[in-house]
Amino acid sequence: MAVTVAGSVGIARRADARSMERTAVLSRSVGAFQVIPIIDASGPFFLDRQQAFPGATPHDWDLARSIDPDAFGAGETWQLDFRCFLVRGPRDRLMLVDTGVGPADSPASSWAPTPGRLPSELRQAGIDEADIDIVVLTHLHEDHYGWSVGPDGAPMFPNARYVIQRSEVAALPAGDTALTYVVDPLRAAGQLQQVDGAARLATARGGLGGSIRVTPTPGHTPGHQSVIIDGDRDQVVITGDALVHAVQLVDPAVAYRYEADPETARKTRERLLEMARRRHTVLATAHLRRPWMAVP
Repeated sequence: MAVTVAGSVGIARRADARSMERTAVLSRSVGAFQVIPIIDASGPFFLDRQQAFPGATPHDWDLARSIDPDAFGAGETWQLDFRCFLVRGPRDRLMLVDTGVGPADSPASSWAPTPGRLPSELRQAGIDEADIDIVVLTHLHEDHYGWSVGPDGAPMFPNARYVIQRSEVAALPAGDTALTYVVDPLRAAGQLQQVDGAARLATARGGLGGSIRVTPTPGHTPGHQSVIIDGDRDQVVITGDALVHAVQLVDPAVAYRYEADPETARKTRERLLEMARRRHTVLATAHLRRPWMAVP
């Protein structure tokens, strides 16, 4: 399978004029939407790459290195980013996909390489937490929901609805940290929106047009979902953890050690990559060192 690194299609700048002079973030324009990658944390994983992907062959690793060389640290170490995505739509509507590893005392802090910095990254982009309209959680693993709530347990994004698959919540065992840390506070605040399967979240009419929807991509977790930003001529899929390393791009049959259902995850990846190939879709990845990947 040939995989190429997708180039930048646009420049996203801070909302106010002064900040626009100081920073620029690589982004992509899709129809009327702008998709902006935001790194919450970066560093080495706590397992070497062969332990994390035991089925990968030396040839798989060679191909993966050619795609995402910065993921290969000294020896067998796996270097990764923990990335969220901000989607800006018409009338400055803002959607955030995943909320990273969270602060120093978050559930992910026992294993994440560094605390997250999402709030400061948003502030540097001229965005207040209250500006976010929708938060999509691709799944309920600790490194994807860390900033969903603040230190007081209240939702970090007070005006947002948090979109999660109902099957993802239903699969959590009683007492699971995701329930107590995220689901219960969001439900109590009236901000939890559970969806069943594919659901459209936004539509841009006229002009450039386009839409945003979530679609189930199970396997990594039972209710894992990805986000599809669809323009008239192009498409971006925010993959979540449907794939977590370039080795799963070169061989989607390579399982990740922490997949809930490796066989379902494999089938999901194969469908996702085949769809991406047909539609010339760009993949927006959570953990690869490069946010954009194209599968010709």
